[in-house]
Amino acid sequence: MYVKMMCVTPQPSFERRTQAQRRESTRAALLAAGRKLFAKVGYDDVAAEEIVSAAGVSRGALYHHFDGKAGLFEAVFIEIEGELVQEFPLEDFLAGNPFAALRSGVGRFLELSLQAEVQRIALIDAPAVLGWKRWHEIEAQHGLGLIQAGLDAAVEAGQLKPLPTADLANAILGALIESALSVARADDRKAAQQRAEQVLVAMLDGLAT
Repeated sequence: MYVKMMCVTPQPSFERRTQAQRRESTRAALLAAGRKLFAKVGYDDVAAEEIVSAAGVSRGALYHHFDGKAGLFEAVFIEIEGELVQEFPLEDFLAGNPFAALRSGVGRFLELSLQAEVQRIALIDAPAVLGWKRWHEIEAQHGLGLIQAGLDAAVEAGQLKPLPTADLANAILGALIESALSVARADDRKAAQQRAEQVLVAMLDGLAT
């Protein structure tokens, strides 16, 4: 009996791991398919059937993991926001010269915003699809929060005028998004990017002590 128990005991644990792997694989497939389609044609022009077909899963899987297309879009947006934040290490803002990090971050953001998925999903569709309140909540945890952290550090270091950093971060994020969209629509994107960076950096410099 002891030998029999030793043979069957590991099986439930193995099955649980297998089920977890299948769930994660399905979720990852939906995220990848949704991200590609949302970036290519935009949220409104993507049907749920296209997503599940591209992911190779059932429609039920989409609703099980994300409660539908809107939930999947939010998850894709959060994924992109997380990747964008990784491009701007928090240590650069909190140590050394936070104001210089803010200035250099402007150009990097404009470069990243030219990527199709960042432009379409994060800048154009996200505020409309998610609504301002939910979009702002996600931004507060990612890009907007990072900007405010940099501003707080710059104020603390005496490099920036002691303005309300939460409001200032909102204003800077808005300027960044509008500038990025303008660059994306320009015939000469490189020249437009240089002009936008010059203006945005000048705005930041005007806030310096």
